[in-house]
Amino acid sequence: MTVYFIGAGPGAADLITVRGARTLARCRVCLYAGSLVPRELLADCPADARLIDTAQLNLDQIVEQLVRAHEAGEDVARLHSGDPSVFSAVAEQMRRLDAAGVPYEVVPGVPAFAAAAAALNRELTVPTVGQTVVLTRIAQQATPMPDGEDLATLGRSRALLVLHLGARYVDRIVDQLLPHYGPDCPAAVVAMASRPDELVLRGTLADIAGQVKAAGVVRTAVILVGRSLGAEQFRDSHLYSTARTRPHGPCAAAASSGGTAPGGSRG
Repeated sequence: MTVYFIGAGPGAADLITVRGARTLARCRVCLYAGSLVPRELLADCPADARLIDTAQLNLDQIVEQLVRAHEAGEDVARLHSGDPSVFSAVAEQMRRLDAAGVPYEVVPGVPAFAAAAAALNRELTVPTVGQTVVLTRIAQQATPMPDGEDLATLGRSRALLVLHLGARYVDRIVDQLLPHYGPDCPAAVVAMASRPDELVLRGTLADIAGQVKAAGVVRTAVILVGRSLGAEQFRDSHLYSTARTRPHGPCAAAASSGGTAPGGSRG
C-alpha cells in the first residue's frame, strides 16, 4: 500500500489536479482536514471508502490511522488543503512514516498564494519591478520562526511578501513592514480564495489593516504586500520580446530556453 499526500487545492473542489482526483478515486481510506478541504471532494472517493476527519485528531492519532491502513494493505489518500509543499505539516508525518517503514508519495496541488494571485488578476513577478516572492508567516501562538526569518528582516528585501495565517495579526504585520515598504506600497488580502465566499481586499499598507478588521477577516486568508501588485509601467518580458533573436527549426523555442520557460511553462 501507499500513503498519498494529496494537495486538495485552495478551496474550490474543481481545483484539485487530475492526478489528485484519480488517486483519490482509488484509495480505500481517506484522511482529510474537515475544516479546510471541500466536502465535495469526498464524493470522488470509492463508495465504500473509510473517511476520517482529522480536524480533532493529533499527530499520533493521524499516524496511527496511516499505519493501520498499511497493515491492512489499503492505499490511503491524505488530503491537505493547498499544496503539501507549503505550511501543510506533512514533514512530521513523513518522518514518522519513514520510521514505521510505510511508503508514501506526494501529489502536488494548487497553493493558496496562486489562487490569491488569480483572484487579484495579477502576476506576482513583474519585469523590472519584482522578480522574487517570499512565502512566510508570523510567529504568534505557533511554532517560533527561525532566526533571520522575522518580518523585519525579510522586509529589507522589499520583495513581494505572501503571508499565511496572519490576518488576525494584520496590525503587527503592517507595523513591521512600513519602515521598509512605505505607506503607499500596494497590499491585498484574499480570504477563502477560489471559494464561493471569496473576499478580495485591495489597498496599501496605510489602509489594509482597517479594511481587514472592517470585513471581519481573521482566518483562511493570505496577505500580499509588494510593488508588483500595482505595477503598470514596466518593460515587457524578454521571453516574448520582438528584440530577442530566435533560432529557427523544429522545437527551436524550447531548445533556446532549455526546454521550458520560467515557471515551467513551455516557451
